[in-house]
Amino acid sequence: MSNSRPSDPAERSALMRLFYRDWRPTRLGRWVNRFACWWSGVGLPPRFQAALEVRGRASGRRRSIPVVVATVEGKHYLVSMLGPGSDWVKNVEAAHGDAVIRQGCRRRVRLVAVPSEQRAPILREYVRIALSGRQHFPLPVGAPLSDFEAIAERYPVYRIDPA
Repeated sequence: MSNSRPSDPAERSALMRLFYRDWRPTRLGRWVNRFACWWSGVGLPPRFQAALEVRGRASGRRRSIPVVVATVEGKHYLVSMLGPGSDWVKNVEAAHGDAVIRQGCRRRVRLVAVPSEQRAPILREYVRIALSGRQHFPLPVGAPLSDFEAIAERYPVYRIDPA
C-alpha cells in the first residue's frame, strides 16, 4: 500500500479486517462477495443491492462484484468503497463503461464517471444505505455535505445509464 494513500477506516475493526486488508478483499471477503453476488443477482432483498458484471481488463472474462445502488434525485449510482484502485473500477474504465447489472434480471448498462465536485450527495446517500460499505468511509451517517465534498476525490462514483 502506498504511503500517500490513507488507511482503510474499516481496518479499525477486527471483524472488518477478516474481510478487507489494505483496501483489498481477503480470501474470506472474496467468498462472501461471491455469495452476495448470487443473492442480489437473483433479486433477493434489499433492493438497493445488485451484482455488477464487467469484463476483466486482462482476462476478458466476465467478473462479478456485489454493489450497492444509491439513488439520488431519481438517478442511480455505484460507488467504489475501496477507491480508484478497486479492480471493478479499473475493469469499468477498460470496458469504457459497458457493464451488466443483475437484480433478478440482467440489464445492460453504461456506467458514466461522475466528476468529483458532483459526488458529495451521492456519497452521503451511499454511506446512509450501505451497511458494510460505510465502514470504508471516514465519515459517519449524517455527516455534513461539506465533509463528503472534502473526501469526494477518493471515491469514484458512476451513474448507471441504459446501454
